[in-house]
Amino acid sequence: MLVHYLNLAIESLQNLIDITKTDIEDIKQAKHEKLFGKVKSKEEMVSSFEKYKNLIDAEIVSMAAANPSLELKDLLSESQRDLLGDMREKLTELKATNRHYAKLVIAVSSFFNGLIEQMLPKDDQKPGYDGLIQRRASILEIKA
Repeated sequence: MLVHYLNLAIESLQNLIDITKTDIEDIKQAKHEKLFGKVKSKEEMVSSFEKYKNLIDAEIVSMAAANPSLELKDLLSESQRDLLGDMREKLTELKATNRHYAKLVIAVSSFFNGLIEQMLPKDDQKPGYDGLIQRRASILEIKA
């Protein structure tokens, strides 16, 4: 069962990596609606990976409980250790891909914030009713 769960977890990670890479291309091409449309499916994939990871953890714990005298490296077969290594590599790749994605998001956000500040500088805000400064409405909508 452990091999099956590891394969499913690796598949989930690869799907997340692929979607994040398409998100990076969508950001570069300013296809923001496509980005927002994929949020739910990405959340489902993350949830799916977490489920498989928990199953992997439970399987390893039960194997360790059944064989308390064995160390983890002796407890797992070579193929299981290889799959754990593959999963670690996919996690590292996902982290790097997410880091690149985050840099692009921050760059785009900074650009739009700077543009807004140029168009609507804070110094131009004048006191409104009762001498209170009116807060301007958010021009950008942020979806997570």
